[in-house]
Amino acid sequence: MSEPVMLHPRLEADTHAIGETAEYWLRWMNDRRFPWVVVVPKKPGLREWHELDYDAQHALLDMVNRCSLHLQNLTGAEKMNIGALGNLVPQLHIHIIARRSGDACWPGPVWGQGTPEPWGNEQPAWLPALRDRLSQRCA
Repeated sequence: MSEPVMLHPRLEADTHAIGETAEYWLRWMNDRRFPWVVVVPKKPGLREWHELDYDAQHALLDMVNRCSLHLQNLTGAEKMNIGALGNLVPQLHIHIIARRSGDACWPGPVWGQGTPEPWGNEQPAWLPALRDRLSQRCA
């Protein structure tokens, strides 16, 4: 019997569901300062991208690229920041952040800068369209 895969509690607390596939959780960060998506592979104990086999690495890259392309098109972002830091949350997860000059942290990184601004009961305007565009693989 395989080990159940759970979303790390910090990711669960800081993000909301976009959708999921058999391989990934797709989440959006609860910080209205930035359009921000997180892709989390559903593999037990996975910490690093290089721990995936070749096919799984490329499938993850495909999902990250799809999320990045759609998020950029929906938000008009000037620059897409993509990173897999994992210093606080060891579970492999990839951040995809739509950036523009003049945003709260431009031109620096978003991590550890300022105070997150939660969405409360609202959700990002781009979320329904992103969910729709990704739904073919998130059903």
